[in-house]
Amino acid sequence: MLRTRSILFFAFFVVLAACSSKPSFINEYKIDIQQGNVLNQDMVAQLKPGQTRDQVRFLLGTPMIADIFHQQRWDYVYSYRSGQTGKTESRKFAVFFDADGRLERVAGDVEVANVAELTTPVAKTRLVDLGSLSGEAADTPLAPREEPGYFRRFMNMLGF
Repeated sequence: MLRTRSILFFAFFVVLAACSSKPSFINEYKIDIQQGNVLNQDMVAQLKPGQTRDQVRFLLGTPMIADIFHQQRWDYVYSYRSGQTGKTESRKFAVFFDADGRLERVAGDVEVANVAELTTPVAKTRLVDLGSLSGEAADTPLAPREEPGYFRRFMNMLGF
């Protein structure tokens, strides 16, 4: 009887110790947490003094913080926490309006474009060469289409 108790007592403490620690090669998965407004340099570069609130909202999105006590200021806050490293990155950007509701100034971690960037036209199109057919290749007819296999006919019959 004493031997059985000591074995149960020993097994209890082994199980208790196993629950309190984990081996170093076992890592739980932690997700990346992204919160707030994602602002990049291209979005902020489109801001110009004198824009209306609607134009700013179109460019940057709805502000994270629109305080009723500071109605002339919108705050865009962004936070990113890496699940693997636990490192937190945060950015803050504030937009200030005048009494008429026009953009007056901005402040924060993202820089506003300078005058040269605003006046220089940007080419938004590009030419992609997909190749061209020679005269002989363009004149030859295409091969006839193959009949679908059994599996494809079955899937077509089911509507997939």
